[in-house]
Amino acid sequence: MLGKPVKDFSLPSTGDTTFKLSEHQGRKLVLYFYPKDNTPGCTTEGMGFRDHLKEFKKAGCEVFGISRDSVRTHEGFKAKHGFPFELLSDAEEAACAQFGVIKMKNMYGKKVRGIERSTFVIDGKGVLVREWRGLKVPGHVEEVLSFVKTL
Repeated sequence: MLGKPVKDFSLPSTGDTTFKLSEHQGRKLVLYFYPKDNTPGCTTEGMGFRDHLKEFKKAGCEVFGISRDSVRTHEGFKAKHGFPFELLSDAEEAACAQFGVIKMKNMYGKKVRGIERSTFVIDGKGVLVREWRGLKVPGHVEEVLSFVKTL
């Protein structure tokens, strides 16, 4: 997928809207996939994007978080932590499949299917220009921001 246009998709979003990739043509996007609302790593990651959002916007970039949680759960998570960006619900795993982020993971000794924490940057032409997979949260948002500023 890297270096290729991202196929259009739409997902239900917080703010009582529907996200449609093609409606963001001409703008840089960060799509970050995370396992689950209200978990420590996902909360820390979301707060990182929240705390740096002004810098992303200054670089002409929008940020969206994606997980399999419902829009209702997303709304509570977003409100609780003051996230100023929308969270997208991919309960059907359409975007997850497109970006290849569903993996078998170990959770307390059990194998479970889940989202591998991943971030993707799409340029203004709709081309996937950078990806991070299986990442660790500390320092990640700053690394993404640093890359976006080079576009």
